[in-house]
Amino acid sequence: MIFPITDLWDDASSSQWIAQYFHPHGFRCPYCESGVEHARVCRHSKRGLVDYRGKPCARVYNLYSGTVFAGCGLSARQAVLLLRGVGKGERRATLAEELGGCRSTGHLLGQKVQANGYPLLAEGAWPDTDTETDEMCQKAGEKRATPRRPRRSAPAARQPAAGTGHL
Repeated sequence: MIFPITDLWDDASSSQWIAQYFHPHGFRCPYCESGVEHARVCRHSKRGLVDYRGKPCARVYNLYSGTVFAGCGLSARQAVLLLRGVGKGERRATLAEELGGCRSTGHLLGQKVQANGYPLLAEGAWPDTDTETDEMCQKAGEKRATPRRPRRSAPAARQPAAGTGHL
């Protein structure tokens, strides 16, 4: 069963989340670096995003400009939920069905998100001294002790007697 998860989020809170995490130094024009206060609203797109036109450079930008989601047809809540699904490792086909989007778009955006995240992975072990229970109980890759081998060599195979053959 596919659960319509996009009904759980609204566009306002999703846009606020995207602005906070995609633009940590403030939402600005990617071309002239002027803030939203120096721009005018150009249009409201069908996906619920507001496009701004910067007054100094007269170029159009929105919340997705300069991100992986630039030029895609996802609403803000679909983008947040796609990030959530990619972070959890969910199948892209299931994500596309839950979000009501195209399977190939979800796949390509998921690949871009993962490619951007690979440089942020830790190289070595985590420096924490605490170990979680699930880390201690995992038996992945562990094998039993190797079986003992007999010390004697195997007996030689018997040779058939000369002159006897199969007819």
